[in-house]
Amino acid sequence: MIPALVVFAYLGVVLYIGIFAFRRAGGGEHAESYFLANRSLGQYVFLLSLFGTNMTAFTILGSAGHAFSNGIVTYGLMASSSAFLIPLTLYLFGTRVWSLGKRFGFMTPVQMYRDRWECGHIGTAIFAVQATLLVPYIVIAVMGGGTTLSAVSGGVVPYWFGGLVVAAVVMSYVFFGGMRGTAWVNTFQTVLFLVFGAAAILFIGVSIGGFPQAMERLLANPETAPLLTRERVPPAFFFSYMLIPLSTIMFPHISIFCLTARRMGQFKKTIIFYPLCILAIWLPCTFLGLTANAMTDVPAIESKLEARAELAAGREDLSPAEAAGLQREAAGDDVIILMLEHYAPLWLAGLLGAGIMAAVMASDSQILALSTMFTEDVFAYYGGAQRFGPAVQVQTGRLFVVLIALVAYAIALQAPPGIFGIAVQYAFSGFTTLMPLLVAALFWRRSTKWGALAVVLWTAATMTAVAVLQAVVPAPAPGTVVPVWTLAGLDIVTRTPGGTAVLGYMPVLPMLIGSSLLMVVVSLLTPPPAAATVARYFPPTHPRRIPG
Repeated sequence: MIPALVVFAYLGVVLYIGIFAFRRAGGGEHAESYFLANRSLGQYVFLLSLFGTNMTAFTILGSAGHAFSNGIVTYGLMASSSAFLIPLTLYLFGTRVWSLGKRFGFMTPVQMYRDRWECGHIGTAIFAVQATLLVPYIVIAVMGGGTTLSAVSGGVVPYWFGGLVVAAVVMSYVFFGGMRGTAWVNTFQTVLFLVFGAAAILFIGVSIGGFPQAMERLLANPETAPLLTRERVPPAFFFSYMLIPLSTIMFPHISIFCLTARRMGQFKKTIIFYPLCILAIWLPCTFLGLTANAMTDVPAIESKLEARAELAAGREDLSPAEAAGLQREAAGDDVIILMLEHYAPLWLAGLLGAGIMAAVMASDSQILALSTMFTEDVFAYYGGAQRFGPAVQVQTGRLFVVLIALVAYAIALQAPPGIFGIAVQYAFSGFTTLMPLLVAALFWRRSTKWGALAVVLWTAATMTAVAVLQAVVPAPAPGTVVPVWTLAGLDIVTRTPGGTAVLGYMPVLPMLIGSSLLMVVVSLLTPPPAAATVARYFPPTHPRRIPG
C-alpha cells in the first residue's frame, strides 16, 4: 500500500492547489471569472495547462497499452502527425477563435456558431452532439484512475474505488476552482509527469540491463519481431489515423482554453514548444509499452502475453464470456505501472505512480468545458441567467460538474478495456467529423446554419451506426477481421479487433468526407446569413490608394 498512499497524498496536494488557486484570485461568482479565469492566464500557465489538458489517460496508459499490442507503430499513428497538425490548427483556428472571443465576448464555441450563422436551436443541437462526444474522453480518465490505483496498490485498492476517488477529486477542485484552479492543477501535473516520466524510463532501463538487450530479445522472437515494424497496421488504416489530430481544436475544452489567453502573442511559444512536449511524453510511453513484451519475468505481464496468445490462436471452444475475459486480461493499459511495481522501490513506484496519475487526471478541463457549455449555451441562452442572476448561473455550472462526474463514473464501471480504442473510435473520430463547422464558420462567408445542421446530423448518425455495429458484432481475435457488408466481392465495412474499418480505412475518413460535402452542398442550396452578420466576420477590404 506504500505506492498507493503516496498517490493518495498527491491527490490531496492537487485538491489543495485547485481550490487555493481560485480563492486566491477571488471573484468566483461571475461567469467569466469561474469559466474563463477572466481571460487572464499567463504564458507558461497557458502553455503547460493547454498541453496538460490534452495529455490524458489516452496518452499515458492508452498509448502504452496500444504499443504493447501493436508495437512501435503506435508512435507513428498518433504522435508524429499530432506534433505537426495540432500546432498548425492552434495557429490557423485557435488564434482566430481567441480574437473573435475577445471582440464579441464569446465563452463557448456554440456562442460563436449561433452568432455567425444566426441560429438558435441548431446551436443547441451542436451542444448536444459535442457534449455526447466528450463524455467518452471523460470516461477514459476515470478508467485510467481506477487502473492506476489498482495497479500501484497490487490490487488492494479495487478498480471501482480507484475510479471513484479520481472522479471525486477532479469533481471537487473543478467545482470550487473553476478554470483558474483547473489551469494551475494542469500546469503542476504537466511538470510533474515530465519529470517523473523521464525518471521512469531511465530507472526501468537500468533495472532491465538496458533497452538494447530488450529490443534484441523481441527481434529474436518470431512472435514479437513484427512489433518493431508497421506490419500489424495496414497502410490504409495507418494513413487515416493522420486525420485524428484534427479533432484537437474541435474539442470544446481546447477551444475554450484558447479563450483564456491574456494576449494573442502567447500562442507563439505554445506552437513552438508543443511538438517538443509531445515528443517528451509520447516517446517514453510507447517505448515502454513495446518493451513490456520482453518483460516475461513480470508475472502479471506474462499472464497478459499468455492471454493474448490464446486469443490469437482463435480457439473455437471459447464462450463469449471467456473471450471477453481473455481480452480484459490481455489489455495493456496498466503495463507501465506493472513494470514500475516490479522494478522500482516502493517509494519510487509511488512517486512515479503519482506522475502517471498527473496525466490520467486531465479530465478536469473536459468536465469544466461541459459545465461552461451547459450554463452558457442552454441555461443562459434560454433565459436562466437573466431570470436568476450570475451567481445562480455559476452554481448551476457547479451542479452540472457533479452530474457529469457521476455519469462518467457509472459508464467507466461498465466500459470494456482498451482506453486507446475507446478514445479513437468515439471521441476523436466524432470531433474530426465536426471539423467543417469550424472551417466554414471562420473562413467561408457563404456557409449557412442549414449546412451546419447537416454536419451535426451526419456526425450523430454515423457515430451511432459505429457504436451499434461494434455492440452487435463482437471484436474478432487479433490479426483477423469480420466482414460486415460485402458488395461484389469487396469488403466495404469490416469489424476489426480495434474497432471498425471502411474499405480498409478508419471510419473517420468517409465520415469527414461526408460532413465536408454536406456543408458545401447544403450551404449552397440554402439562403446565407444577413449581409450585416457576414460583414462582422469578414470585413470588406478596400484597395490601397496610390498617391498621385
